[in-house]
Amino acid sequence: MVDDSDVKVLMGGSLVVLWLFLASGCTRESTPNGPPTASAPAADPLPSWNEGAAKKSLVDFVARITRDGGPDFVPPSQRIATFDNDGTLWSEQPLYVQLLFTLDRVKALAAQHPEWKQKQPFKGVLEGDSKAVMASGERGLLELMAATHAGNTSEEFERIVSDWIATARHPKFNRPYTDMVYQPMLEVLAYLRANGFKTFIVSGGGVEFMRPWVERAYGIPPEQVVASRAKVKYEVRNGVPVLARLGEIDFIDDKAGKPVGIHQVIGRRPIAAFGNSDGDFEMLEWVTSGSGPRFGLIVHHTDAEREWAYDRTSHIGQLSRGLDEAPKRGWILADMKNDWKTVFPPASRK
Repeated sequence: MVDDSDVKVLMGGSLVVLWLFLASGCTRESTPNGPPTASAPAADPLPSWNEGAAKKSLVDFVARITRDGGPDFVPPSQRIATFDNDGTLWSEQPLYVQLLFTLDRVKALAAQHPEWKQKQPFKGVLEGDSKAVMASGERGLLELMAATHAGNTSEEFERIVSDWIATARHPKFNRPYTDMVYQPMLEVLAYLRANGFKTFIVSGGGVEFMRPWVERAYGIPPEQVVASRAKVKYEVRNGVPVLARLGEIDFIDDKAGKPVGIHQVIGRRPIAAFGNSDGDFEMLEWVTSGSGPRFGLIVHHTDAEREWAYDRTSHIGQLSRGLDEAPKRGWILADMKNDWKTVFPPASRK
């Protein structure tokens, strides 16, 4: 296993219940056989969030922009929210999940490539030599991904990802990676959709790695995933039209690439953005600098007991500039330890 001390060499450059939002308080209603009685209190749309500034800010924002006739009303067609994936919707430690997938793919394909036994960084992966893998740097990572993600069709790659995500388990928690999603953020997604929002993933990860499972995990359909992508080519193989995946990068959806990806794919500036690292800074900056009511939230990883605690010095999901500038930009810092009652869904979640 690659430990955190090694990660810095390689990574330094870079359904849930649908809670309907009701007005708070009680209403009065008549009953056939007696005087008016108080109805039950409105259901809490975010039950896994502790009462505090983060939860209140989000609820107040949604109330303002959905109040028909109010000064901050936003029509449903403009209610778009974007979410980073790694570290915002699911856990990104000790390594990005797609990198772990890549390492497993090297081992699965090794029999077809005997030359890998003598070639770094493949040799290091096969021998469990994390130091050798990390010494290859970003160039080595790209070589690993090109060798393991290309040469197949889009349908073939989807099956490969689906089979892996169904069986792989997190090295620390021994749970499927789709169980490593954040329960409080699942509630945010459902809450926003219940209030007329269209929710998108905007991630530095690979779009074809995420599309096979995001709808089941988050309720977000594959066409609402904006992410990094490889080049593909239309071909007819044995009379069958296919999209062949090439070993070349078409677009990197990270940092300044995120607003570009949003513009190219969505075509409308969102009014809310959620992230967790400086890789999301430009997305948050662009989204919240638009006219009208805007909302930005950063998930701050502060819980070493239930998940991980990291920010400025981390080489996965580093958060430094965002931590400094969030208060003056009006972005909400959601403290995982203090704002979340729970982190992950129950283990029995399917």
